Amino acid sequence: MRITPPLHRVLQLGLLLAGASLLGACAGLSGASPATSTGFTLSSPGRADNTLLTQPYAGKNPKNPNCVGENITPALAWTRAPAGTRSFAIVMDDQAGRAGLGVNHWVAYGIAPTVSGLAEGEASTASSKLVAGKNTLGMPAYLGPCPPRGNAPQHYVYTLIATSLAPDALPPGLSKAELMTALQGKALGAASLVLRYAH
Repeated sequence: MRITPPLHRVLQLGLLLAGASLLGACAGLSGASPATSTGFTLSSPGRADNTLLTQPYAGKNPKNPNCVGENITPALAWTRAPAGTRSFAIVMDDQAGRAGLGVNHWVAYGIAPTVSGLAEGEASTASSKLVAGKNTLGMPAYLGPCPPRGNAPQHYVYTLIATSLAPDALPPGLSKAELMTALQGKALGAASLVLRYAH
């Protein structure tokens, strides 16, 4: 003979199951895989992300009428690098440059883990804090923004990469592609900053 439990027992059981389900969901959230981010950040002191740079920060190249600045590198600062960082690398790219083919303006690496930033203009010339790579033009130096006149402000992305390589692990003069190849399996995390420029 089938015995039907009292209504209050059915309601009680339903509440218990609902509570268990809710607790399970909360446990699932708290037990989710931890984020790999450490809060690694890159900034330009005194500037918000996406700030429009002024003319002195544009590139300087007499052979290019679009490079009419003083080639001053903006100040950069970074915090909370991933554990195990032994050096930093940095690249600066204009993804809209060369009609969308992209332009790499800066490649630098071998920055010691004790360094937490570069002062304004510090990377405009050779610096003992970094090893210079070669940009798209083959120059072992920083080249500031040189967009075509009349364009809407173009976006220049500065990407800082924390690596497990010793500061002296790589030779000078690497292109961006060569640097990326060398960092395969050695990159620990990255932080980025966008600055804009237009004539």
